[in-house]
Amino acid sequence: MGKKGSRPRRHSAEFRADAVKLFQTGTKPLRLVAADLGLDPGLLYRWVDRAEEERRRLKGLNPSEKDELHRLRRENDQLKMEREILKKAAAFFARHQD
Repeated sequence: MGKKGSRPRRHSAEFRADAVKLFQTGTKPLRLVAADLGLDPGLLYRWVDRAEEERRRLKGLNPSEKDELHRLRRENDQLKMEREILKKAAAFFARHQD
């Protein structure tokens, strides 16, 4: 939840997974877990829903396929983060090239 008109915050995959796990393993209602984490309840609900969908999808994979999928997703998240950093650096240097 940010100021009106501000860019939405990006949460890491690890934070999202931890938030989902906190809700799934706890006894608090989703809205209270979301409030504790400073999240909109609808956002946490979407994360939980995606995690459940992912769990159902992974059910049909063997352990090595699951491991590879998780590794590739972590790598993809890392590459996305690095790409964003490079875009910001390129914009910075383009502004200060004169």
